[in-house]
Amino acid sequence: MARIAVIGAGMGAMAAAARLAVAGHRVTVYERSETYGGAVGSFERDGFVFDTGPGLLHLPAVWRDLFVKTGKEPLESCVRLVQTDPASRHLFSDGTDASLPNASRAGIVAALESAVGAGAGERWGEFLGRARDAWDRSRRPLLEEPLRSEWRLLERDPYPAQRQRRVLRTRQAATVAEVGAWELRDPRLAALFEGYALSYGLDPRYAPAGTALLPYMEQTFGSWYIEGGLRELARAVYERCLARRVGFVFGAEVTSVVEKDGRAAGVVLSDGVVQEADHVVAGVADPAALTERSLWLDQDLSPRARDGAVQPGRFTVLLALRGARSSGAHRTVVHSPDAAAEAEAVFSGRAAEHPTVTVLRPDDPRTRPDDGHEAITAFATVAGQGGRLDWTDKAVREGHAEMLIDAVGRAIGGQEGIRQRLLWHEVLTPAETGSLTAPALAGAQGRWLHPGNTTRLPGLYLVGGHCHPGGGLAHAGMSGALVAGLIVEGAGFRGSQ
Repeated sequence: MARIAVIGAGMGAMAAAARLAVAGHRVTVYERSETYGGAVGSFERDGFVFDTGPGLLHLPAVWRDLFVKTGKEPLESCVRLVQTDPASRHLFSDGTDASLPNASRAGIVAALESAVGAGAGERWGEFLGRARDAWDRSRRPLLEEPLRSEWRLLERDPYPAQRQRRVLRTRQAATVAEVGAWELRDPRLAALFEGYALSYGLDPRYAPAGTALLPYMEQTFGSWYIEGGLRELARAVYERCLARRVGFVFGAEVTSVVEKDGRAAGVVLSDGVVQEADHVVAGVADPAALTERSLWLDQDLSPRARDGAVQPGRFTVLLALRGARSSGAHRTVVHSPDAAAEAEAVFSGRAAEHPTVTVLRPDDPRTRPDDGHEAITAFATVAGQGGRLDWTDKAVREGHAEMLIDAVGRAIGGQEGIRQRLLWHEVLTPAETGSLTAPALAGAQGRWLHPGNTTRLPGLYLVGGHCHPGGGLAHAGMSGALVAGLIVEGAGFRGSQ
């Protein structure tokens, strides 16, 4: 039985902790805040409850696997999952209104054919077929296996782009924007694909064509809501950790990793106390800051800046409304009339004039004080804190909040009505919630991959959105499984079978 110190109580870190405890190890989690869950948080006021992180669950099999592997109670015994239908409703600037069914490729094709026009659904269906090929080619090395020295195999984009005749020569789409322009060939379909990229903090102008994996995963495996909000998933994972005798120390900031005989041997807390360990699992954004050595060599993947730009974040408005919830989609996306201008603004550090806004309207009694009220969350991907925008400026915050509230009015029918119903609103910006961390993607010479879960310091492992396989709730759970496998089975671990 080994002693394992886990730094941080985010979702990936807790997933690793639960698996390691079941394997017989003595695991202690050190979290600098006073709670668990990392970005999967919540806000409560006056009987209203809002998710402040992810609002929907995709690829639930990742978390089902965790609960199966760590105890007799399946995930559905701990939380109630509801498949949202439609999965999403999309409003475009020309008035097009498309509602896409959940986990039904044929249904999605038919919905787009009807809403967008003849041929649109067929083109989207063909796009999903190519995305499936990319999924089959890259799924294991990109998501289910540890990242090893052969990572350069992932430099090549797995998306089988169609050959196009462009300016007297044949070319293939290499980016999200090119796929939209050359293959989807409709600004609304292009906006649909680019919206997926932007929601994960990816620039559609440069993100590889393999980003097609993101809409493929959602539209194939479905969108799920957890009653009470996604924070309930964090609670369930935390309670599973406790049931497996994982120890938690909150308000405990780790300032460095102890090194002894050339390997990680524990952690040092901010009060100077040293906690010895045989392995250390770091679920933090900058693990190198905890050591006095380089964790990566020239041939390794290491954290890298995106051309010096500030990584975008999420601007969120939480709205408490009087009046019963009317019928309508759980999720509505109000698309920008100019996706290219939006991307240029976000990734140059400016506020987009017309952001793409996602509106979440859970029909869940646990999120509101009674049936005479409604809780709505609206968010948009925006320039990160530290660039040209100062999200701590009250005028900047409220000005952007007004744009999102207008989008909510459009999503639920009537901007005038939303003002009359609004009791209060709360604003969260990248200044409070940090930056978005994108999932790992193949292609573009490995530019969109993340550092592996092992480091050049033996005994120190990385978990969570800042390492392989990247950001997103499902990817965090995958990283926990990979780290647990590497510790339990050693360097020969090849991932889940």
